[in-house]
Amino acid sequence: MTFSIVGFDPEEKEWGIAVQSKFLGVGAVVPFAKAGVGAVATQSYANTAYGPQALELMAEGKSASEVMELITKDDLDKEMRQVGLIDASGQPATFTGTYCYDWAGGMTGEHFAAQGNILVGENTVKAMADTFTSTQGSLAKRLLAALDAGQEAGGDSRGQQSAALLVVKEKGGYGGYNDRYIDLRVDDHQQPIKELIRLYGMQQLYFAPSKPENIVAIEGEVREEVIKHLQRLGYLKAQPANGEELHKAFTAYLHTENFEEREQEAGKIDLDVLEFMKNQKSG
Repeated sequence: MTFSIVGFDPEEKEWGIAVQSKFLGVGAVVPFAKAGVGAVATQSYANTAYGPQALELMAEGKSASEVMELITKDDLDKEMRQVGLIDASGQPATFTGTYCYDWAGGMTGEHFAAQGNILVGENTVKAMADTFTSTQGSLAKRLLAALDAGQEAGGDSRGQQSAALLVVKEKGGYGGYNDRYIDLRVDDHQQPIKELIRLYGMQQLYFAPSKPENIVAIEGEVREEVIKHLQRLGYLKAQPANGEELHKAFTAYLHTENFEEREQEAGKIDLDVLEFMKNQKSG
């Protein structure tokens, strides 16, 4: 009832899953991952125990293929299951039970496993594989591009409903306190993959590191723009008397709008934040 792709980025040491299904809240069922260990997509009458079990076994150093054999061998309903795995070194494995509804199947390649069931046809899986392989950029971008290509190639024969993206990275979570680098879900939507891509753009705006070339001093025209929009948005009532007053108002804006990860030293601004301010509607 689902199609997914599990992938690995050896340079950034990221593991991730992108998934879509005609199913409510697929992100709560299919994806499991742990930084330094691997990633799992469990679907088609999903056995959600596969996620924790597979991660535990991979943490012990077992390969994806070894883990796949271990988690499925004693499951009496394994022929109704479908699973994709990526281990700590990026080796993939995919499994499709013989009782999964057509079209069902999967394929693996360098650092990915793509699989799906109740699909329009095998072109969905092939499109995911080809797109992941040929797309440049971050793991998240490659996974989303692959998922989108899979939908364009046919997707789930029953239609669309939910989608999710999970990417883990050591200390990649908010504030560096966990590995949940990107964790986005669209639980019920007419075009869940397109909405997931939109949410990913927002996630990058709020949480991606500032690009050095985008950090500029708040002076001249930039200063006037900042003041204008702080006034328009209600953070300043009048022209600031000094730099300290402007800094206080701008800091209040950043913290209210959840831009802590884009905050710079006093007197500087990330141009991506300024662009957001320009397009933001006043309340």
